[in-house]
Amino acid sequence: MYRLDASDYRAVFNSRRPLHGRTLSIWVRCTTDAGRRAGVVVSKKNFRRAVDRNRAKRLMREAYRQNRCNIAEDADLIMSARRGMAEKCCSDVCSDLEMLCRRAGIWQK
Repeated sequence: MYRLDASDYRAVFNSRRPLHGRTLSIWVRCTTDAGRRAGVVVSKKNFRRAVDRNRAKRLMREAYRQNRCNIAEDADLIMSARRGMAEKCCSDVCSDLEMLCRRAGIWQK
């Protein structure tokens, strides 16, 4: 519903350079057919245990769910977890996502 299809990941990754925050990095692609969708990436290199990878994914999805209405309608984004995210709470990830979206120019509030 609000998730990127596998075929759209390549287009978003190729669109521009990532923006890095304390807990996550984002890639943004703004087009007329975008539709405010998000994708989540967590690497085994940064999170060895599956429990930590799944927690990082849940945190990013929840942060996106809480802030979805504030993101521009013509933006697709991919969020990638950075080391140390597993020890953070959801409010830390939400504030980091907001800061990165403001820097990318897709924050509407």
